[in-house]
Amino acid sequence: MMNYDEILSKKVVDMKPSGIRKFFDFLSDRKDVISLTVGQPDFVTPWHIRDAAIDSLQKGKTYYTSNSGTMELREEICRYMERRYALTYSPEKETLVTVGGSEAIDLAIRACVCAGDEVIIPVPSFVCYGPIVTLAGGTPVYIECTEENRFRLTAEQLKQAITEKTKMIVLPFPNNPTGAILEKEDLEAIAALIRDTNILLLSDEIYAELTYGVKHISIASLPGMRERTIIASGFSKSYAMTGWRIGYTLAPPEITKQMLKIHQYAIMCAPTVSQYAAAEAVKNGDEDIAYMTGQYDQRRKLIVSELRAMGLACFEPQGAFYVFPNIGTFGLSSDEFCERLLSEAGVAIVPGTAFGDSGEGFARISYAYSINHIMKALEKIDKFIHTL
Repeated sequence: MMNYDEILSKKVVDMKPSGIRKFFDFLSDRKDVISLTVGQPDFVTPWHIRDAAIDSLQKGKTYYTSNSGTMELREEICRYMERRYALTYSPEKETLVTVGGSEAIDLAIRACVCAGDEVIIPVPSFVCYGPIVTLAGGTPVYIECTEENRFRLTAEQLKQAITEKTKMIVLPFPNNPTGAILEKEDLEAIAALIRDTNILLLSDEIYAELTYGVKHISIASLPGMRERTIIASGFSKSYAMTGWRIGYTLAPPEITKQMLKIHQYAIMCAPTVSQYAAAEAVKNGDEDIAYMTGQYDQRRKLIVSELRAMGLACFEPQGAFYVFPNIGTFGLSSDEFCERLLSEAGVAIVPGTAFGDSGEGFARISYAYSINHIMKALEKIDKFIHTL
């Protein structure tokens, strides 16, 4: 008989499954649940983007593209970055089209992180960074961002965490799950700390367009930062294109060249039809972004107000489409609170611990749902809280 304990990769066996997906498994047998768990827009991809995809199929554009992506899409991405964020990149040498933002993150880490390297990761944050670092042979170093400090990463925290082994710092802002952002003064302090080092930055900017009252600033736009920054982003959140699986990296040519090698062998190219859709999105989708962001802003204000009215302490997010209320006053762990809310009230939210140990005492609620859906869930949450 096969001895799989001897065959399987120990790194993979020791890896914990996604805490988000683990909680989703509880929902599989429940048809009556109101869910506020999913981190994807409730909007359908706008028609002009879908039409571009349909047109590409009707014209038979179903072949492989360049490994880096179609030149049309790469050029449009670069025009978009210059138009929206005053950043200039080469579509030939510094732009790589990926299968979603997730592959972009994976490529950035695997192309740069070696055995023994340390990668600093602010938490709470999205679940993928640490496991990918571990698979690459590196060591994740977690910095806890606190509610008292608006869940921001500070230069002071970084200074204490940086060692001679530090290879990369992940900047997951705007942040999932907290909705925190870094403002210009935060970024300038971080830039001043690492400008004269050989440390890389991985700036995950998938939620860059979803900010409220404060425009996103990419750290790559600050003096001395472009040469050390890899931007990972995509179309899922800002254009309601989660299922299209299309993203990109922007990085110096020396780094892009190495990421492309991994992409060539592992993926070949991103889906062709999705690339044509994405080119239309990034070229003509500014109004779509403005409309959807405005809708999210209404939901954000509503959900924060309602949660606070229930007596829940709730940090007001300035980015993404999540709130991260503090549920620690009820004497239950995050998992216990969310499991009881599901079983007793039929409402699903995600335990804060799905995003790292520092998420204990919190829960993530997505407001990427209609106001009617949100209000139904909030009514049930309010009643549940009164039973505790």
